Amino acid sequence: MIYPEFFEEKIRFNRVRELIKEQCLSSMGKERVDGMRFVTLHDVIRRWVNQTNEFKRICVEESSFPTSYYIDVRGPLNRIRVEGLYLEEREMFDLRRSLLSVKDIVRFFKNKEEQNVYPHLREIASKVMVYPYIFDRIDAILNKFGKIKDSASPELARIRTDMVKKQGSVSRKMASILNHARKEGLVEAETNVAIRDGRAVIPVPAGNKRKLNGIIHDESATGKTSFIEPTEIVEINNEIRELEYAEKREINRILVAFSDGIRPYLDDLVFSYEFLGIMDFIRAKAKFALQINACLPDMVTHPEVNWEDATHPLLYLQHAAEGKAVVPLNIQLNKEQRIVLISGPNAGGKSVCLQTVGLVQYMFQCGLLVPMDERSTMGIYNHIFIDIGDQQSIENDLSTYSSHLLNMKYFLKNGTPETLILIDEFGTGTEPALGGAIAESVLKEFNAMKLNGVITTHYTNLKHYASGVEGIENGAMQFDTHQIKPLFKLLIGQPGSSFAFEIARKIGLPEGLLDSAKAEIGEDHINFDKHLREIARDKRYWENKRDNIRRKDKQLEDVYEKYLSQLESSKKERNKIVEKAQKEAEELMANANKRIERTIREIKESQAEKERTKKARASLSNFKEKLENQDDKQKHKIEREIERIKNRKKRKGEKQEQEEFSESNDNVKANAPVKKQVKKTKVVDDGIIRKGDKVKLEGQSLPGEVMQINGKNAQVAFGHLVTNVKVSRLEKISNNQVKQAMRSLNQPSLGANLAETVRQRKLTFKADIDVRGQRADEAIQIVTNHIDDAVMCEVGSIKILHGKGNGILRQMLREMLNTMPHIKSFRDEHIQYGGSGITIVEIDI
Repeated sequence: MIYPEFFEEKIRFNRVRELIKEQCLSSMGKERVDGMRFVTLHDVIRRWVNQTNEFKRICVEESSFPTSYYIDVRGPLNRIRVEGLYLEEREMFDLRRSLLSVKDIVRFFKNKEEQNVYPHLREIASKVMVYPYIFDRIDAILNKFGKIKDSASPELARIRTDMVKKQGSVSRKMASILNHARKEGLVEAETNVAIRDGRAVIPVPAGNKRKLNGIIHDESATGKTSFIEPTEIVEINNEIRELEYAEKREINRILVAFSDGIRPYLDDLVFSYEFLGIMDFIRAKAKFALQINACLPDMVTHPEVNWEDATHPLLYLQHAAEGKAVVPLNIQLNKEQRIVLISGPNAGGKSVCLQTVGLVQYMFQCGLLVPMDERSTMGIYNHIFIDIGDQQSIENDLSTYSSHLLNMKYFLKNGTPETLILIDEFGTGTEPALGGAIAESVLKEFNAMKLNGVITTHYTNLKHYASGVEGIENGAMQFDTHQIKPLFKLLIGQPGSSFAFEIARKIGLPEGLLDSAKAEIGEDHINFDKHLREIARDKRYWENKRDNIRRKDKQLEDVYEKYLSQLESSKKERNKIVEKAQKEAEELMANANKRIERTIREIKESQAEKERTKKARASLSNFKEKLENQDDKQKHKIEREIERIKNRKKRKGEKQEQEEFSESNDNVKANAPVKKQVKKTKVVDDGIIRKGDKVKLEGQSLPGEVMQINGKNAQVAFGHLVTNVKVSRLEKISNNQVKQAMRSLNQPSLGANLAETVRQRKLTFKADIDVRGQRADEAIQIVTNHIDDAVMCEVGSIKILHGKGNGILRQMLREMLNTMPHIKSFRDEHIQYGGSGITIVEIDI
């Protein structure tokens, strides 16, 4: 049951119908859209929404689905149920084309049986009968342009042949008569044969009309020309006219015979067009679902609303056209939270939330997909009652408040636990104190009846009541108190403030007037509104804090899993290497044993001393034990490394938790500060070069400090000189190593020598470099070093001569240049000086 009778206009479902109609290909589909209705049968709704969801998949994934010639021929088919009536030539052509579309659709779903896809749509298509006899009969009668063939019957072929012959005879005789008339001067030289009333005639000047024997069929508007059919061809034209009548009678006979032949199949043919209309209707719903980004959520049989990121479809389309985003709605209605009482400022989105719930629920129970997250849950309601807007009536002597009370009476009389009620501005329209009291009593009765619903209000007494009773939950539309503007986001669990004074102050009402209003309303009410705002602000803060902690925990968990995976991989690799080494060692030992045994045998044969043999065996045993001990040490070493990294990760997590706990305590007032002793842990060097690390350039002894990391490059300060080098060329060193290097070098003289080296380098540096014939990796290294020298020498532009060839070296060098942060730009040389064989590089110095 839907209430009131203009329910669809209230929630703007009539606009949804119009948008779906725009997607239809035929009048049959539009009829189905007009026939959409609210249903409460779970199985029917499930079948409808699954059909639409399957067709949505077809629209996205399939390109071969037939969409041509959705022509409605049900009217002509029902007409020929009367014997003697027949399909016209055009109607027969439409029948053939539309039945071909039905046939192609049935074939499309039949080909999907093996893939076991689109089961709900295949079930509909399996009931359609397609008769080849009808196609064969139409193809025997009509050509590809929809015209009756000469071969449709032997009689028709004979008639048309005779007509062609007669028309040819008329043409020849008319040409002969016209030529004779020209010679006699009866007509002008440029005169040609004309047609009047389907007859061939000769235009003759009025003064000569008696000189040409024949029948006058017409005259020109001025009367100066007469159109005469010569006597010689009158009889032939009469014969042609008789043949035309005979042709029409034969065509009618053929069409009647065809109609009589398909009359036994009329019921199946009409059902085929019902099927075509259903396909058009489901396709239109799927297309609309794609427009509003709708999906198929989980569906349950009992009343329930558990929506995530739901949007108002019409508002979504409007904002999408304007390039704006819609704030999604998250809301729940269940056994524990049956009614949500939404409060908040005017123009804050309360009514939009209410209309979204009504429209989306109604759409789903009409078989449409709904715009929300797929993880949402949709329940089924037997009734939806709505009270939105002004329903006053002069004819019925109803005021606004009276109309609201009549709606409340209807809700109380007809509501059940399977009813969804939607009430906007609950209790308004009369004196606030009395209206609030009546509204609270009605709300208590709604709760006792276990109705489900969404109600918006500004009344404080309703907020108080909802906060202390089971089954009703407060909801607030969030508001930015700093910018004094609504956020259009629903927050469940707390009442909302109307922000009346803030909005009035923003509009510009005098401050004295606002102070007077505060004095009138009382301090308690003002403080209640203030506390609501403070609670909302604190809740947002702690929600943001909780989200940050969750995000950091997720990042920490990902890094932890990555480390474990790498360690396990390293352990497996080590075991493979150790296993291979053991096999090689065993082979080596076996060969050694054989050699030793042979040596002992030779010693025995030479009657050598037994003591010497024992020493050889003892030496071999010691060697074997040494190899085995070394292998065990390697295993224990890797296991200790894995355990060390796990402990380090654990300590890092504990430290992060302690920091987050400390940070949260800074935002909460406490009676006394709490101090925690944090055990310092030894930082293990992981070998990764970071900003601030002490490093040494390969091939040099002067230590430097990393100033900045830019991808694979680093900016390093060596004394007073700052340069860019690749990270791979740097070696991380400790502070002790820095001190030793500085002691071994004479720093003042080193600085002077370095300055002199740079000065000499500037004098000898050449901006052009030739890397032709080099391999790609060698060329990249040479160019990198050359650019470092250019930066050191403060040269702003260099030329790289790499040649044209296949362009591979040029491409790789330019990819490398793209990764270097101090490269301002690069380009080809002018065509006269080498073109694409030379790259000019601009350096940011």
